[in-house]
Amino acid sequence: MSDDTDGTTGEPTRRDTLKYGGALAAGTALAGCSELVGRDGDSEPGPTGDETYSVTISPVGTVEFDSIPEAAVLYDPQVADHLVALGQQDRIVSLGFPDRYYTGFYDELPGVEFDTGDLTAFYTDQLTLDKEILYELDADIHHLDPLRWEGTFDDADIEELEQNVAPFFCNRFSRAHGYQGDRSYEYYTLWELLDKYAQVYQVQSRSQALIRVREEMLETIRAELPPQEERPSVALVVYNHDEDTFGPYRLNGPGFGKAHTRPLGANDALAEGTKSYASDYGNNYSMEAMLEFDPDVMIHSFDWTNVRERTEAFFDLGDHPVGGEITAVQNGRLYAGGSALQGPIFNLFQVELSAKQIYPDLFGQPPAPDESVPESERLFDRGRVADIINGDSEQ
Repeated sequence: MSDDTDGTTGEPTRRDTLKYGGALAAGTALAGCSELVGRDGDSEPGPTGDETYSVTISPVGTVEFDSIPEAAVLYDPQVADHLVALGQQDRIVSLGFPDRYYTGFYDELPGVEFDTGDLTAFYTDQLTLDKEILYELDADIHHLDPLRWEGTFDDADIEELEQNVAPFFCNRFSRAHGYQGDRSYEYYTLWELLDKYAQVYQVQSRSQALIRVREEMLETIRAELPPQEERPSVALVVYNHDEDTFGPYRLNGPGFGKAHTRPLGANDALAEGTKSYASDYGNNYSMEAMLEFDPDVMIHSFDWTNVRERTEAFFDLGDHPVGGEITAVQNGRLYAGGSALQGPIFNLFQVELSAKQIYPDLFGQPPAPDESVPESERLFDRGRVADIINGDSEQ
């Protein structure tokens, strides 16, 4: 491996403190385990002297550090939420769409802020993520899944960027267990991913504290759930109002993309769907098919954090000659759902939101997008979460 310099002056940069293995691990023998070298437990100040630590993640392999990364390149919003949850948001230098990043959940957490105004945008009129941009950003770590960017970077590009700029550390296809290539790939839960990011930034006590918040909330929810046969049927969809069809999502499907609906154990209204119900638009379902499914509740995916024209059309289904007959429509059980692109903070709020949308009689009515849940009806403590993020309390 060549010396890590900036390629121009020969002077060492902060990336000299980062050492790493190959970006695309040949196998997954090491995946899923992390080894801290020269450290004992969680120590927020980070390594000193010649202490090093390493973290392993699929598909990258093992990345070795002897200092905490100061600047991080990001594209996906869920990765940003992980870093915010760990109090590391000031290290972020880029996002795919900084101007679209939803910060409404953070507004409810005292002292937690994430200003995206000065971040480099990788997508404006077109995608601008290329090697030159990464050289210019000169970050200490790339939270980019190299297999997500196979069409942009080949193996040689990844190796070059690792040697000359910074390592890669990300796992994107755990969202829906959706990797379709021919490389080895391991999937992680949202909370396993949080722990890996916490190891990178040496704040494991924060990840463990947030995991306890989530577990306690889920225990509270599950204790109240009725027997399976008494739970409502729920359709998780996106409405294509131009074609009058619905794109279906698996309510209880795998991956962190369903981490806000799967734990609630509702009955998937579309689970028995077949292509015989589909319109001419791939696997989308026609309005007539949706009436045949006749869900008790319909949740429009992604639109809590990004209200748009299709959302408005979804809420107008009561005026539709066929859609108006669907039970969920007749009973006013149409909701804007959370985003699949979620890290831990989004997930805590979106589990609470989904619980209220699916089981309002048990957990209280869901808030409108511009409202907060009354304190007496909250399913987790905002102040406790804020203290964890800010490093004021990790209990």
